[in-house]
Amino acid sequence: MSDLTLGAAHRTLRDEVTGELRRRILSGELAQGERLVEDRLAALLGVSRNPVRESIRVLAAEGFIDVTPRLGATVARLSADQGEELFDVRMAVEGLAARLAARNRAPQTAERLRSVLEQAKEAVEAGRLEEVADLNTAFHLAVGEATGNSYLVLMMKPMLQRAQWVFSQTASARGPHSWSEHLSLCEAIAAGDEDEAQARAVAHVAAARRSFLAAVGRTSKQSEIPN
Repeated sequence: MSDLTLGAAHRTLRDEVTGELRRRILSGELAQGERLVEDRLAALLGVSRNPVRESIRVLAAEGFIDVTPRLGATVARLSADQGEELFDVRMAVEGLAARLAARNRAPQTAERLRSVLEQAKEAVEAGRLEEVADLNTAFHLAVGEATGNSYLVLMMKPMLQRAQWVFSQTASARGPHSWSEHLSLCEAIAAGDEDEAQARAVAHVAAARRSFLAAVGRTSKQSEIPN
């Protein structure tokens, strides 16, 4: 974030504050379980309390913040069980997205995916982990948008925001592997191979699941879901 405060940016403050607080949660600057004090956040971001309060409501609805009556707001804790549930949904949704993207393949789709991958490769090599996490999300969203299915994209956006929270915890270990797995998926989509694209997407999510569970010190409660 630049030295310019959000309050001086002359943009929609609620969206700006929400984006900044989400970024700080995803990066770990605001730690899981940390208490969020409206006055302190407002002063930090150079805004009034009102957009901070509105942003807390938005992020609470997204699951990033817990709000307890009389106790206030805290950054939510992402449990291993919640991670498992998220990966179950990702396997189903992203497998379908990859299949539809391959079915709906177009030259510009492959170009866009490869552009994101090149940026991700550079970020991995430079160790810019926060950027790697952002580009990981951008790649998966680009696959969703390549399906041409607006309902699927609406479902994927909030799911991928949560997935980025998980990825941020394992980015240093997962970054290089994610890049090669994404490249493999991109090739299957560009070739229009629906079965292979779905299989590679599911395998990619399964690998991410194993990495997350290793990071939190447990094994999967169930075997991987077949495609």
